Amino acid sequence: MNESQTQQPLVRRAGAADAESLVQLRALMLSAMGTDVGGPDAPWRIGARKWFAEQLASPDTFAAYVVEDPDAGVVAGAAGNVHAHPPGPHDASSVRGHLYNVSTHPDFRRRGLAKACVVALVDWFRDETAVGQIELHATDDGIDLYRGLGFTESRFPTLRFRTTTA
Repeated sequence: MNESQTQQPLVRRAGAADAESLVQLRALMLSAMGTDVGGPDAPWRIGARKWFAEQLASPDTFAAYVVEDPDAGVVAGAAGNVHAHPPGPHDASSVRGHLYNVSTHPDFRRRGLAKACVVALVDWFRDETAVGQIELHATDDGIDLYRGLGFTESRFPTLRFRTTTA
């Protein structure tokens, strides 16, 4: 193991200049999940870049944490936002957190980078928002990471209804 693999990763909060990197990480994640993401000029990337730029301008309701390699640039990240949700008997807060876009470039996997980004994001939710619960959708590859951090399966499965075909 070389020296860079034994050091703790330097995680930082993403800023306005990181919108493109978040799109690239999203493409890596979606591709790893079996989705055809198209090339670098795929139309969805334009919308995603704009969306991330807008979200990054709303630091009270959105945060992304990234790890940047000096040579390769941003190589890992996780994002999350706060959304309104009605209080209930097990969560009196009126907001929930949604954690997503957890991804690591293949050349940098198995070094704890995604975990470090998720931990930073969970800390943000806990310390800087009024979120009572954090939700996520886990892949088979990522579920053990989340379980290890204290996430548990919901009793109710996620269902989806698409209103558009795009």
